[in-house]
Amino acid sequence: MRIAITPEIVAQHGLKPEEYAQILRLLNREPNITELGIFSAMWNEHCSYKSSRVWLRTMPTTGPQVVCGPGENAGVVDIGDGLVAIFKMESHNHPSFIEPYQGAATGVGGIMRDVFTMGARPVANLNALRFGAPENGRTRHLVSGVVAGIGGYGNCIGVPTVGGEVNFDPGYNGNILVNAMCVGIARADRVFYSKASGVGNPVVYVGSKTGRDGIHGASMASAEFDDNSEEKRPTVQVGDPFTEKLLLEACLELMAGDAVIAIQDMGAAGLTCSAVEMASKGGLGLALDLDRVPCRETGMSAYEMMLSESQERMLMVLHPDRTGAAREIFERWELDFAVIGETTDSGQFQIRHQGEIVADLPVRILAEEGPVYQRPWTPAPQAAFLAAEDVPGTDDPVATLGKLLGGPHLSSRRWVWEQYDHMVMGDTVQRPGGDAAVVRVHDSRKGLAATVDVTPRYCAASPKEGGKQAIAEAFRNLSAVGAKPLAVTDCLNFGNPERPEIMGQFVGCIEGLGEACRALDMPIVSGNVSLYNETNGAAIPPTPAIGAIGVLEDIGCMATLAFKQEGDEILLIGETAGHLGQSLYAREIAGRTDGAPPPVDLAAERRNGDFVRHQILSGNVTAAHDVSDGGLLVAVAEMALAGNMGCALKIPAPANRRHAFLFGEDQARYVLSVSPEKADALIAAARSGNVPVLKLGTLGGKDIALEGYPMQTLAELRRAHENWFPAYMES
Repeated sequence: MRIAITPEIVAQHGLKPEEYAQILRLLNREPNITELGIFSAMWNEHCSYKSSRVWLRTMPTTGPQVVCGPGENAGVVDIGDGLVAIFKMESHNHPSFIEPYQGAATGVGGIMRDVFTMGARPVANLNALRFGAPENGRTRHLVSGVVAGIGGYGNCIGVPTVGGEVNFDPGYNGNILVNAMCVGIARADRVFYSKASGVGNPVVYVGSKTGRDGIHGASMASAEFDDNSEEKRPTVQVGDPFTEKLLLEACLELMAGDAVIAIQDMGAAGLTCSAVEMASKGGLGLALDLDRVPCRETGMSAYEMMLSESQERMLMVLHPDRTGAAREIFERWELDFAVIGETTDSGQFQIRHQGEIVADLPVRILAEEGPVYQRPWTPAPQAAFLAAEDVPGTDDPVATLGKLLGGPHLSSRRWVWEQYDHMVMGDTVQRPGGDAAVVRVHDSRKGLAATVDVTPRYCAASPKEGGKQAIAEAFRNLSAVGAKPLAVTDCLNFGNPERPEIMGQFVGCIEGLGEACRALDMPIVSGNVSLYNETNGAAIPPTPAIGAIGVLEDIGCMATLAFKQEGDEILLIGETAGHLGQSLYAREIAGRTDGAPPPVDLAAERRNGDFVRHQILSGNVTAAHDVSDGGLLVAVAEMALAGNMGCALKIPAPANRRHAFLFGEDQARYVLSVSPEKADALIAAARSGNVPVLKLGTLGGKDIALEGYPMQTLAELRRAHENWFPAYMES
């Protein structure tokens, strides 16, 4: 029975009247319901980037280290010795808010498929999680479900989860963010792409059977929430990490040979998006017979099969004479293998079901003729500078330190990462809790460092400066472990782009990201845009999450943040002006949420970071840590807690500015510990390189001793730091 295409049905598919009119013009006829579903999948925001594409093209994406930039399943970067790192970050925000366990779990599964579909074995997972205020009624439930989902999937498949962020803010009360990142390693001569080629080659479906889970998942990710969001629960996919492990091993075994012409993960929009993208990149047509698709439910329509987002599935184009050998591999791994179509020279995406052609659409129209918007935007209002003198000081900075470290923003995330297997595979050499995670490249001395960073409160106050800072902090975190920063993946989380003020946030952040990437030689090679993150018109804070990787030629040179040797001197690298605008001190202690974020001097970031990295690799530094949230005293305390070693500090600032010196969040700064015999030479080298350096104090004892103030024992500070998260989750 033919379903009439009414304006209501068009709207239910997330298509605007003018977009449907464009479809009618391009086809010169009315689509049927299956074809409408295919257009809905291909032209939604999540798959087409129709609101962001014009701005994404302004980003730097090339460099001598880049093998493959945006446009493939993941980015590819040369790490030397005939190896490449393949990595990407993506969002699974809407599904995780509706069903936190499965939403987060399938986010992990999907990002790993993006990596191993290109021939890489995943070696590390990271995530960036943002929840509503701790006192919000749903927050604890969402934290519990998301963390369990990430651990449940990653632990089962046997890939370590080595780093990430967990933050709380009322701006995420109605729309949490779950951004998942995966890093894999492959031989440089065994990277696989999604471009189909050749006519008459078999199109092969492998993995799990297709069900009705996830239908319209991509469309849901392209719409804002309202009070009825719970009704969208059926669009959340259900994952099976054990099947994904089989799929991973089967794909890598197949890729060891020469059977694969093209391969694509069935992610957002499932069979539709994977098939169209493969055909479009190759300039080919594709003919599919849905009667051959393995299904786990009876009576599935062509519409349901094409839009299902069932997990753990891949689509391949294989050499015809290798199909039998490929089938043997997948059947041995107890996975479905079915030849469901072939490549054609027609340029058409033709689908047959139950003996009838149910869709016949030009591939070019689906992939290249979709709407691209230059959305109206208004520049974000720039927050005024907040003078340190306008922020109340503190009579006891050490007690203030305890409040910050023992609160929701800076407390230990041990409760989270201990639920993840961060040591599986045996190559994790820097565990969660440091500046960047580091995993050894198996059977070598080389290390791969990875981090995820962004400070949304900075982006809200000044999108461009916040975008710059996200890249700069990633650069610092990699440099602080001794790794050379290489490249970036992003996950750009914003509200409704049809609102000019939201689009203005997006544009400002993109400008800042691009400027910083150019200055720091960190091109963006992959990523994801997640828009419409709002509920009932209330948007999330602008959150352009950044994932970055770097390389260490010798993990024996790696730095950690833990203080190690009594008597070592503590040095501060970088200029301290005492910037309190948007600092945690101003917000949490003084109750000031106004003010501009700290400015980012990219030349200073490059100069200071290169200097610190050189000193680490030269063996002149015993511990290193970048200064970020909470400021200088927080950074020193984190180093002391990590090494269980106290310190005595001086405050080279007048009394009315000590709070600014200790808690200001000026950028381009690092804290180093250096043995006394090397300190003078390091200071001299810094000054000759125009790198600001300041002696802060010495290591020793079991207290944080701040000159002129009461001491606090590390044991007391540790109790505050470690107890907040478990107590919150158990309350």
